[in-house]
Amino acid sequence: MSLPEIPEKAGQPGRRWVNLLLGGGLAASVISFFYPAIRYIIPPAIAESTSRSVVAAKVDELKRNTGKIFKFGSKPALLVRTADGNYRALTAVCTHLNCTVQYRDDLHQIWCACHNGLYDLEGRNVSGPPPRPLEAFEVHVQGEDVVVTRKA
Repeated sequence: MSLPEIPEKAGQPGRRWVNLLLGGGLAASVISFFYPAIRYIIPPAIAESTSRSVVAAKVDELKRNTGKIFKFGSKPALLVRTADGNYRALTAVCTHLNCTVQYRDDLHQIWCACHNGLYDLEGRNVSGPPPRPLEAFEVHVQGEDVVVTRKA
């Protein structure tokens, strides 16, 4: 006993439609998986601020021998009030692996926790792996504001 033969339809539009839907769904799935991964690996460019100065703190905000991280453009910066009351401002990005540095009041130095790098209050390397000094900024007290300016 044999099965009856089914004649082939010209072009089989139903099958083509199903293949198109399945292929499109598969392509959308692949794109929806890889697009976020690619955007994570290659982030969009962030425009650097054109501002040359920023108000980093109020005069009475920092006690002597303390530091504060503040935003200077798109990067962190560090404002330090020394034990004698003067202000110092430097970039807070370590020159070794771009970690954020912090002020250590017990050492009176700037410290990078990533690989125990140390800088003095002028931004010069004291110890550890950092290859270059930190970029220093100018600090001016204008009324009640501590204004940090990028050097020319």
